[in-house]
Amino acid sequence: MNEFATHKNEELRDTVSTSVYPARSLKVLSRAEVARLSDATEEVGGLLRQVALAVLTSGEQGDDAEKMLETYKDFRIEVHQVTRGMRIDLENAPGCAFVDGEMIRGIRELLSAVVRDIVYFHTEIHPSPYFDLDSSEGITNTVFEILRNAKLLDTDVDPRMIVCWGGHSISSEEYDYTKETGYQLGLRGMDICTGCGPGAMKGPMKGATIAHAKQRTLPGRYVGISEPGIIAAESPNPIVNDLVIMPDIEKRLEGFVRLGHGILVFPGGVGTAEEILYLLGVLLNPDNADMPFPLVFTGPESARDYFEEIDRFVGLTLGEAARERYRIIIDNPVAVARHMAEGMQKVRQWRVDTNDAFYFNWKLTTDVGFQEPFEVTHESMASLDISPELPVHELAANLRRLFSGIVTGNVKPNGLRAIREHGPFEIKGEPAILAALDDLLKRFVAQHRMKLPGGKPYEPCYRIVS
Repeated sequence: MNEFATHKNEELRDTVSTSVYPARSLKVLSRAEVARLSDATEEVGGLLRQVALAVLTSGEQGDDAEKMLETYKDFRIEVHQVTRGMRIDLENAPGCAFVDGEMIRGIRELLSAVVRDIVYFHTEIHPSPYFDLDSSEGITNTVFEILRNAKLLDTDVDPRMIVCWGGHSISSEEYDYTKETGYQLGLRGMDICTGCGPGAMKGPMKGATIAHAKQRTLPGRYVGISEPGIIAAESPNPIVNDLVIMPDIEKRLEGFVRLGHGILVFPGGVGTAEEILYLLGVLLNPDNADMPFPLVFTGPESARDYFEEIDRFVGLTLGEAARERYRIIIDNPVAVARHMAEGMQKVRQWRVDTNDAFYFNWKLTTDVGFQEPFEVTHESMASLDISPELPVHELAANLRRLFSGIVTGNVKPNGLRAIREHGPFEIKGEPAILAALDDLLKRFVAQHRMKLPGGKPYEPCYRIVS
C-alpha cells in the first residue's frame, strides 16, 4: 500500500497526498521515454493539472470548472523517473478518487491516459516536422497517431462502434431513454463511444453494460473522447474504460467520426448542435456522398420539439441534402438499435468494397475548415461569415464555429473570463439565418438546455446583431 496522508481543505473536502504508478499503456516504458515525459510535464504543468483534476473528480456531479479549480487550488501533480519506470506524485488530490487511501482502479487508468495523451502530443507530435498540422492530411494523421498510441484501434473487430452525442445535463426521462437505447444497442453487440461525461454520455454506456453482461460479451468497450477545454465541465463518468484526450475540439470531433461507425444524437444544447453541424458539414462533401454513415436523432416524446427545431434549422441553413443524411426516431429505442445494426452491415460491406479499414475511417474526406482549431475571441466570433452565399460546407463550418464559441462562453474557464471582462460575443450575419438562430437558442433556453455552471440562471454569452 502507498504511504498517504489526508486532511480537510478549506471547503471541507477530503484530500489525499500520495504516489501512484501508471496503469495500462504507461506500465512499460524505456528510461528515455520516462525522461521525456518527466521533462514535458514542466512545460504543460498547468494544462496537465487541470485535466488530471477533472479525472480525479470523476463521478462527482457538477459542471463548474472554475469552482472545481478553486476548491482544489492546492492540488499538485508531478511525474518522476524512478528505477521501475514512472511515478505520479499527487498532493492534495480529491479524496473521492480514493478508497481507504488507495486510488480507485478505474480512476488510476483514466489518470494514466491523461498523462499519456497530453504529454505525447506535446513531446512527440507538436514539435515533430513529420506532422503537418496545417494540412488536412497531416491533421488526420495526427488524430490517427493519438488514437493508435492510446491503443483504441482494434484491427480484429467488425464495425460496431456507435458514437452517442447529447447533453451532459438532461432530464431524468431523457436520461432513462438513453439508458434503454444503450441497452438495446448492447444486446445487438455494439460498443459505445461518447464525450465521456454525464447525462447523455453516461446513459448509453450504463444501459450497454447490462446488455453486454447478458450477452456475455464482456468486457464491453466504453470509449470516451474529450479535450482539455471541456473535460472540467464534463468529467469522465465511471463507466468509461478507454479514455483519450485530444488537443482541441476539432480533433476531438474528427476522432469521433474516424473511430465511430455510426452516430446517435440524443437531446442536448449548443454543444450537441455544434456536433450535428460538424458531422453534416463533413457528410455534405461530395466526396462522401456514397459513404454509408448511419445517423439518427432520437429521444423520448418530450424531445420531439427539440429535434423538430433542429431539423427546421438544418433545412433552412444547409438544405434538403443535409436533412436526407439523418433519420429522426422518437420514443423507440428498439427501432433505433435495429436501424444502427442494419447500418453496421452496410458500413462493413462498403469498407470491404473500398478496401478501407474497419478500425479507422480513412476514406472520409474532411475539409481543412472543419479541422483547423478555432480560437474563440470576441473578434473571431464577430468576424464569422454567416451567409447563404457561401458553399454549403463552408456555411456549416462557420455555424459549427459559432456554436463552439457559445459553448466556450457558457462553460469553459477561458470563455467565462472573456465574457466577464468584455461582455457578450457579437454574432453577425444574414438576417434570415440569424432570426432562425435566435429562435433556436431561445427554445434551448425555454427547454432548460442552456445552463451555466453551478445551476446559475442563464445569461446569454452572445448578442445577435442584425
